[in-house]
Amino acid sequence: AAQNELTSRYLEAIPQRAAIRERLTKLWNYPKYGVPFREGGLYFFSKNDGLQNQSVLYVQTALDAEPRVLLDPNTLSPDGTVALTNAAPSPDGRYLGYGTASGGSDWQEFRVRDIATGRDLPDHIRWVKFSGLAWTRDGKGFFYSRYDEPRPGQELLAQNRNQKLYYHVVGTPQASDRLIYQRPDQPEWGFNASVTEDGRYALISVSHGTDPRNRLYVMDLKDPENPDLSAPVTPLLDAFDASYDVVGNLGPVLYVLTDLDAPRRRIVAIDLRRPAREHWRTIVPQNDDVLERATLVGGRLVTVYLVHAASRIRLFTLDGQPAGEVPLPTLGTVGAISGKPDSPEMFYAFTSFLYPTTIYRYDVATGTNTVFREPQVDFDRSRYVTEQVFYTSKDGTRVPMFITRRRDIRRDGQNPTYLYGYGGFGISLTPSFSVPNLAWLEMGGIYAQPNLRGGGEYGEEWHRAGTKEKKQNVFDDFIAAAEYLIREGYTSPAKLAIGGGSNGGLLVGAAMTQRPDLFAVAHPAVGVMDMLRFHKFTIGWAWTSDYGSADDPEGFRYLYAYSPYHNLKPGTCYPATLVTTADHDDRVVPGHSFKFAARLQEVQSCDRPTLIRIETRAGHGAGKPTTKQIEEATDILAFRMKNLGMTTTLP
Repeated sequence: AAQNELTSRYLEAIPQRAAIRERLTKLWNYPKYGVPFREGGLYFFSKNDGLQNQSVLYVQTALDAEPRVLLDPNTLSPDGTVALTNAAPSPDGRYLGYGTASGGSDWQEFRVRDIATGRDLPDHIRWVKFSGLAWTRDGKGFFYSRYDEPRPGQELLAQNRNQKLYYHVVGTPQASDRLIYQRPDQPEWGFNASVTEDGRYALISVSHGTDPRNRLYVMDLKDPENPDLSAPVTPLLDAFDASYDVVGNLGPVLYVLTDLDAPRRRIVAIDLRRPAREHWRTIVPQNDDVLERATLVGGRLVTVYLVHAASRIRLFTLDGQPAGEVPLPTLGTVGAISGKPDSPEMFYAFTSFLYPTTIYRYDVATGTNTVFREPQVDFDRSRYVTEQVFYTSKDGTRVPMFITRRRDIRRDGQNPTYLYGYGGFGISLTPSFSVPNLAWLEMGGIYAQPNLRGGGEYGEEWHRAGTKEKKQNVFDDFIAAAEYLIREGYTSPAKLAIGGGSNGGLLVGAAMTQRPDLFAVAHPAVGVMDMLRFHKFTIGWAWTSDYGSADDPEGFRYLYAYSPYHNLKPGTCYPATLVTTADHDDRVVPGHSFKFAARLQEVQSCDRPTLIRIETRAGHGAGKPTTKQIEEATDILAFRMKNLGMTTTLP
């Protein structure tokens, strides 16, 4: 509370803060649509009118029918801090299984709603984390994963281990749910179930932390309308030797996306009657681009590739013959895709830095591509441009970077620039639309987003090159991006701000402790700052696949070498820093940010401010209500503007 009061006094004294909030509110106020999906003869989609705290789930009988509100999360809490996390209609269109999270926590509660009446049934499932829900074809119940109830007072801190897979029958209490699979001998294994479109098989993906490699187990449910829940769980791929993702099936033949012997991924067909590896058929071979994901729509394999961190949609027949490409409007990102194996109708989302998320409808049979939902934003994007450049990192590696800027900027080194990065867990940082970044551009700022090693932009080799003892490569890539922007005249150290969240918060912490001279402002958000103890809280142990562990002597050596908390040194002038975190963050517990901010305040040797902003009733980021998003973005932009010496006024 004392830290928040100190921070508030500082922020409230910034003259432009009110104008920033007003502009952000105006920019934010436009309708936002989710990708429609069809189940049980009904269409479902989410929509936010503009400034609603949470998006509302709608249902309609046809695309041209009047939508009806099915679930409005804004009615579940007075402050908008209860968010919808899962929405899965039963195959017959009778029920909606849905999950909610309160205050930004990763903990979910599952309930069941009657779609026709809009009323909830008594079903209430608790202590769910990192799980979806997968209905059996008969619509009588679903698979889900949960943990044991934590000790009172430890809900947001205790380690999450021993996940178990259950089956819930609609209309029964959680206590009677059927335990499908557990592995007490492997407390770090996680389980996520899905059911094939034909209802014949339950597929169980077995994970170990955040390692992309998984195992794949199968239950033959036999009769989809009367599934055999006592069927044995049979290991199909049981070695943690690669990633395996089933994208569809044709009877007993599974189409599997894998990076086995293919770090940029390929699609293979595995026949459950002859599952041995020598019988696999390669359907879509690996090529120079990264095969990010795939799904089965209208008898076609719809694939999303990454080409230098931008999306392409390519179609293939089920025997792997190329069947065309979906035209995209610009350099950008394909989001969610929905469709059915037996219907040519497909919906997908597309977005970019200057292109708000737009929903398209595509017919895989005719190749017809039409805009389905296109938002209108109070922003003149014709004044701005996105370019992609390539720069060289410390060890000679070529790294791509997106730069979005006003068309008429001069490269005189005086442009305020915001450099944002992530670089971890195989996550690709592709072009995305951000209202705070629009306001930043209007203020005369440049936005730069490099694709650092540790991400998945160039496949598993790129990811591995930024993990464990090679993690320093990620920081070197980020520092090299800053040096490129300075060398090419985009900006200068006095005009350069850096930001990142979660693993990106670690990135900012490492960069500012290794090169405090290079940046004027730092925004580490919900960051992993104590690399010696991260594995001791909630799901932190799962990150050792990327980071390694201080329990290992060699791991201790390289973690201690860059751990942001441990590398803050007295007598150093650090960038003006606004640390952000939240009291309900049970992913990266706020203690990381508390300790880092306290130590930073202790050692700062110049008059640059070092502040922390702690959001209440919020978590790691997901589900944060619009009001809190606007307030936080206002404070971050105001802090950045003041400490870069900017006087620009907003429209």
